[in-house]
Amino acid sequence: MDIKTSYIQLKKRILEKEYSRMNDMQRVAVFSNQGPLLILAGAGSGKTTVIVNRIAFLIKYGNAYNSAAVPPMVNEQTIAMLQAYLDKGEGDPEEIRNILAVNPPKPWNVLAITFTNKAAGELKNRLESVLGEAALDIWAGTFHSICVRILRREIGALGYDKSFTIYDTDDSVRVIKDCLKELNLSDKQFPPKQMLGAISRLKDEMTDPALAKTQAGGDYKQQKIADVYAQYTKKLKSANALDFDDIICCTVKLFEQFPEVLKAWQNRFAYVMVDEYQDTNHAQYRLVSLISASHKRICVVGDDDQSIYRFRGATIENILSFEHQFEHAEVIRLEQNYRSTQTILNAANAVIGHNTQRKGKELWTSNGAGEQVLVYRASDEMEEAAFIADTIEENVRLGHQYSEHAILYRMNAQSAQIERHFAKAAIPYRIIGGLRFYERKEVKDIIAYLSVINNPADSVRLKRIINEPKRGIGDATVAAAEEIAASLGDTLFQVLSESENYAALSRKAQPLKEFASLIRGFIDTAAETSLEVLFDSIVEETGYMRMLQAQGDEGLTRIENLNELKSNILKYVLENEDATLSGFLEEVSLLTDIDNYDADADAAVMMTMHSAKGLEFPFVFVVGMEEGIFPGMQVMYDPTEVEEERRLAYVAITRAKKRLYITNAASRMLFGQTMRNRPSRFLTEIPLEYKEETGLSVRASRQTVPTYTPPAYTPRNAVASAVSVGSVSKPAQQGVAYAAGERVNHKIFGNGMIISATPMGNDTLLEIAFETKGTKKIMANFTKLEKL
Repeated sequence: MDIKTSYIQLKKRILEKEYSRMNDMQRVAVFSNQGPLLILAGAGSGKTTVIVNRIAFLIKYGNAYNSAAVPPMVNEQTIAMLQAYLDKGEGDPEEIRNILAVNPPKPWNVLAITFTNKAAGELKNRLESVLGEAALDIWAGTFHSICVRILRREIGALGYDKSFTIYDTDDSVRVIKDCLKELNLSDKQFPPKQMLGAISRLKDEMTDPALAKTQAGGDYKQQKIADVYAQYTKKLKSANALDFDDIICCTVKLFEQFPEVLKAWQNRFAYVMVDEYQDTNHAQYRLVSLISASHKRICVVGDDDQSIYRFRGATIENILSFEHQFEHAEVIRLEQNYRSTQTILNAANAVIGHNTQRKGKELWTSNGAGEQVLVYRASDEMEEAAFIADTIEENVRLGHQYSEHAILYRMNAQSAQIERHFAKAAIPYRIIGGLRFYERKEVKDIIAYLSVINNPADSVRLKRIINEPKRGIGDATVAAAEEIAASLGDTLFQVLSESENYAALSRKAQPLKEFASLIRGFIDTAAETSLEVLFDSIVEETGYMRMLQAQGDEGLTRIENLNELKSNILKYVLENEDATLSGFLEEVSLLTDIDNYDADADAAVMMTMHSAKGLEFPFVFVVGMEEGIFPGMQVMYDPTEVEEERRLAYVAITRAKKRLYITNAASRMLFGQTMRNRPSRFLTEIPLEYKEETGLSVRASRQTVPTYTPPAYTPRNAVASAVSVGSVSKPAQQGVAYAAGERVNHKIFGNGMIISATPMGNDTLLEIAFETKGTKKIMANFTKLEKL
């Protein structure tokens, strides 16, 4: 064999050995670096590992693996050195690298773009661990951080000073408000946050104010949006400021309007890598296309099946059309999954296979088949929550950690009932990507109203709501009233009621007395009517609902949360014969008194499915899998939107490592309304051989698959459990005899005495008088009672 052939073969064998820990397709992705490359990285396929190793390989070896070039200094002695290094690891790795490398770029010639600061930080850290200090010169960061670095050097060409300010959302909203005033437009008719959102979408599409005006045609609203957009742009320019969208848009404009600037940066970035390419919007697509247009050494990494951010402007067409944009582009599919069991992957493959807008791939794993997907159909959301809580408790009893469990839902409003059951069961939990239900501002505000109505002396809650919604009562006025109350020994509420008698409050006496009168009216309402009517009175008569309605999209989310609060009030009333305002507030305190758990705490994790992208957990619950919720009612008849929702289902399913639980309910109270939904189409798309179904009977759920309840699950809800049929495991309390006069302890209700014990089938209906919670009727077999 001649020297050239020996060198090329040894070179490939050495490189393959160095990267032998990677699978075949991962190595192909690492070694391919000279032309346009699309890496379709399936869920759990080691995408970050591939990106890190590809960049490291590029800087260390360049195009060594695919090049047929042989350095002139290679001779028989070189071949012997390479052979010894391959066989025995003998030799200097740095010397071997110099012999093998073919045109490796400098670190500053590599641009790596990610979507989040967290991802960028992880990428930099891992590159530094492989490359050392050389990694510090790689341009690795988010779209926005990379563009800011470019603009700090080049933005003068666009008429800005390099010391430009970046406005956050609050800053931008204030500017929009000023624009509305200057244009004599009502902020009620054109809510500032809605206007900012509309302008943001125009910027994502690279539509300037003049074009937006032309496109508006005769549409009055769109014309006014264009007018505000133009005014907003002028004000930002005069302030030498950019908003978040401008950072990318201005960089694109810079490159398009000044070819010499673009050429300089194209030469700088000889290699471009973009992560999460399926989540790019039009402006980001234009940016990447411009930078890589001359050399076409661009690698994009993503998963078309995980494109779930259309509502943020992301367009799946960017990744689907990559091969058309870049001629002769290579496509590599990473289909080996290192996270999940094969059964979970089979379920995910089956669901996403119903989409038409996709490249196509089949995830597989060597982890083994694992357990089937457990599908639980509950009678209502309370039984659904009880199932989740009980299953977690059982798993923990078997030796697992709370933190191994994740609960994924389509919208934040679904968390309330689950949080409630977790609190009752003393299951620690934390929420990612959102607040605990009872920590959300609008919920806390209404709870504060209820608290003041229940106890007017509660000055802390009173101060929270005295100017919410705005009543022209400022902090200085409240502080003066507090001083008077302290000097007289009266409550703050009493001073407000008599504010005309105090000189320091005379100017604000009218709004203060009106507020006090409003609260007294609610106190009367609470004494005369139900909690539901009281709730309605508060949100309407205070103007709180009108305030939220004027907030646009953000207000709609808050209104949904208030409707969910109303649902919780209704449930409390239904579950308690002696329901009172103080009793409800006491129950809420059980939830709000739970300590906040840090990220490392042993706590179950709750989040939306969107927030779960990129994460993984041994046990995952995908809840509310029903038509009308997932997919939502508003998208059910739009094929494009349904495909987006199906991709979200795929993301949720592939978060699970060991066991996947999917739940749905025959009846669900949400947003103050009771709904009866069919199981989600995504659930029915999972073949029967990959799932086990339990919960309601075949007749009750109108399904044709036999159901059963696994031994690991004992329902909490007695009434709901009574309608379940099929193979039901023996409840833990079955066989325990109870008699009238016995004293017992209940985990939630405390100590009590049994008044009566009535046999009912294979169970016993117990009527128990609890010391602090009144009389309750409970089914013995499904209640954790301790005899005293």
